[in-house]
Amino acid sequence: MVSAKRLKQKEEVRDAILEVARTIVLREGWQAVSIRKIADAIGYSLPVVYTHFESKDAILEEFVILGFEMLNEEIAIAKSKSTQPEQQLTLMADTYFQFAFAKREYYQMMFGLGMPSCERAKEISEIGQFGTMIIDTIQHIHPPLNNEEKIRLKFHTFWSILHGLTAINMSDMTATPNEMQQLVLQDAVQGFIKNINH
Repeated sequence: MVSAKRLKQKEEVRDAILEVARTIVLREGWQAVSIRKIADAIGYSLPVVYTHFESKDAILEEFVILGFEMLNEEIAIAKSKSTQPEQQLTLMADTYFQFAFAKREYYQMMFGLGMPSCERAKEISEIGQFGTMIIDTIQHIHPPLNNEEKIRLKFHTFWSILHGLTAINMSDMTATPNEMQQLVLQDAVQGFIKNINH
């Protein structure tokens, strides 16, 4: 049986790997991360790092999960500020947009070059939780949608609006969205809500 001390040590090494990876991402970008660079930074051999993460992609997945955990928490708080689904969707959209800029390095790792594929989204429960919160809100807009296919379509349309606007604005390296970007977001979301039953 593995001792508590050994388990604690394994957890500490794992945390150190993730912290070094995060530091490299912040300083040099995700492309600069490598297993060798991480091993050198924490003073362990390559095999030690590989016992925790089989590849760079496995490390990325940890950041994807953590990113969605943080986003879900903020989206849930935004949703709780209103009981009206239309207002909830507006608040959630604004929170998503603000999160992307406040946690830029996580957002970029969460999405890589685009939105996660359906297969990838199904594998990561934190992405599923995000989808559930949005779908639940969309379903409660009156008159309610009762067609499963249409609900999924509207969810993907809404997420595409949020991610598309975010990606466009991230090409500008300013730290926070400006007033025009906020107005574009509001206009797009209000248009979506207005036409949700069409």
